Amino acid sequence: MTLKIAVDPDSATAPYEQLRAQLSEQARSGALPVGYRLPTVRGLAGELGLAANTVAKAYRALETDGVIETRGRNGTFVAAAGDAAARHAATAAQEYAEQARRLGLSRADALALAEDAVRAAYARELY
Repeated sequence: MTLKIAVDPDSATAPYEQLRAQLSEQARSGALPVGYRLPTVRGLAGELGLAANTVAKAYRALETDGVIETRGRNGTFVAAAGDAAARHAATAAQEYAEQARRLGLSRADALALAEDAVRAAYARELY
């Protein structure tokens, strides 16, 4: 199995974010199965023509999101992230809902603001 990553240097989206998004999507869709060993930071940087720090930044973000896990000298692997991602999202949604209520927003206004934020975040993927 080989990674299918394409980083567009002319995109308005930062290269590390393009890499992070593509790896995340491939892991969540099953294209990269749980336990798949990812290339080293330097190896992937070389393959993609990116700086090692760019790949390291993407790997750190993915690890924070629970999509990948580093096992010391053994390497970096795709984690069983579905549950972790859902838990992170549910926690963020709960925190947002509580803060919106404390701020006195109506339920409709809070939902409209959340919908706008989600729409804007996913629209960025199109560019």
